[in-house]
Amino acid sequence: MNRVFLNIGVLHIYWYSVFIFLGVLAAFTVIYLEAKKQKMNLDFFFNLAFYTIIFGILGARIYYVLFNLSYYCAHPIEIFKIWEGGLAIHGGLLFGGMTVLFYTNKHHQNFLKILDIIVVGLILGQAIGRWGNFFNGEAYGAVIQESKLLAQGVPAWIVKGMYIGGAYHQPTFLYESIFDFVGFLLLLCIRKYRYLHIGQLTGSYLIWYSVGRFFIEGMRMDSLMLGSIRIAQLVSIVLFGVGVYICFFHPNNKKKFFHLYHEEKIE
Repeated sequence: MNRVFLNIGVLHIYWYSVFIFLGVLAAFTVIYLEAKKQKMNLDFFFNLAFYTIIFGILGARIYYVLFNLSYYCAHPIEIFKIWEGGLAIHGGLLFGGMTVLFYTNKHHQNFLKILDIIVVGLILGQAIGRWGNFFNGEAYGAVIQESKLLAQGVPAWIVKGMYIGGAYHQPTFLYESIFDFVGFLLLLCIRKYRYLHIGQLTGSYLIWYSVGRFFIEGMRMDSLMLGSIRIAQLVSIVLFGVGVYICFFHPNNKKKFFHLYHEEKIE
């Protein structure tokens, strides 16, 4: 698999960088359109996106480096080569989320309301960004026979790219990309629900993504580890709990949810 998208003299543009860029662009486009539809201050969102993208990518890299610290201590210059891969989405969510929290508080905006506008575009960006892992030979699963991959309906050109280290592997990057795209469509539908309250779209995103990531992570062979624990699975459990709390037990939504449930039972 050729990792380089374009050579311009000594400058190499990698497929990984291209798909990260396309993911960010798609996410921002969806966020911009929704913010415009809700008649939000667009300058606020442009500035928010600028800082969130910077700190999100920085956080994704720091997170990845911390869980591969022995390697990067021995090869410190490699820390800066993010075009070669090594961005952990959970690190991006953590640092990006903190950036949004700080910026919304500074400008007296509702944190959860802004997140509700962000998450639909975010999960689409994740679906696109996963393809960068394909070209980098990352986010792959267990060894599997070529014939079984083809029998599953995996396109031949993807199967060919899954030949890593002398064997064919499960394309777990593909499974997560599809799961995220389905999540994008699902959130688009949920967003139209008339009884939806502030924060519940964000909670739905956390629940959906965490469930998918937990099970797909269990299939991967290149997980970030904390001892014998797959750190992404641990974080997914925490984020799933946060999502459930926001959807059903947050003070803004608890009474509204159970009141609506009671009314529907009576009807």
